[in-house]
Amino acid sequence: MKILLTGASGLVGRALGQELKRAGHTVCRLVRPETVDTGTDSGGFDVKWDPATSELGGAAVGADAVINLAGAPVADKRWSDDRKKLLRSSRVDSTRALVDSLERMAARPGVLVSASAVGYYGDRGDEILTEESGPSKDFLGELAREWEEEARQAEALNIRVVRARFGIILAKHGGALPQMMKLFQFGLGGKLGTGQQWMSWVTVADVVAILKYALENNGVRGAVNVVSPQPVRNAEFTKVLGKIMHRPAFFATPAFALRLALGEMADGMLLASERVQPAVLEKLGYRFLHPDLAIALKSILA
Repeated sequence: MKILLTGASGLVGRALGQELKRAGHTVCRLVRPETVDTGTDSGGFDVKWDPATSELGGAAVGADAVINLAGAPVADKRWSDDRKKLLRSSRVDSTRALVDSLERMAARPGVLVSASAVGYYGDRGDEILTEESGPSKDFLGELAREWEEEARQAEALNIRVVRARFGIILAKHGGALPQMMKLFQFGLGGKLGTGQQWMSWVTVADVVAILKYALENNGVRGAVNVVSPQPVRNAEFTKVLGKIMHRPAFFATPAFALRLALGEMADGMLLASERVQPAVLEKLGYRFLHPDLAIALKSILA
């Protein structure tokens, strides 16, 4: 397949581009006009894309599929009003522009796989959340809902749309895990708040495999929770990570300290309880590479 890819320089984009190339697909990285070099080694080639005008370079002609992973990092900075605008525009506005670009194509791709996040569900305690569960009304919930709604507009173009709701992505060289590991290396690892909040996690290897699976199987459509079938509480996660790293995990960070340091982000990302199940993937028979946390972390850190 010839595949258009946004967000190719990110954690998932780099790993996915490399895997798609190994599988024999052609990867076309969509880059903005001002971008000089994507800095990736994901194979394929760059195609100019201007979200302001929805113009796509001619090399995009004949694409079979699109994977949309664009979006500014959510956890890099405090959520000021300006930061929230950037997080929204880099997801909602860019996805709208991407769908507009697809509408202009004479021969359109057959499938769009567009990223979203389990922040869609918000803080729900012990409630088991599936793709049928509704969105929350907080910032992340509204952001994910609007993000997905823009992707869904491609369905009117007779394009199969998959909305991939990512959990916490675990990888050795990117995402949240290296930041967690630093605390353990300094002897400061431990639970956040009460530690009773559920964490819905997934390895980057499973993310890549699931996105590839969604591309290649016409039965995959709509919302898909990209998470392990075995979510854990924060206290259990830190206990397992500490054990594998041979570091103590008894240093607890109180909720008020997190809120003081991070503001609204603390509740949205660190203290929210999201017990998410990959109901759609399980029904389809997808076999996870790393369903168990301990085995997953050992594999990542080996």
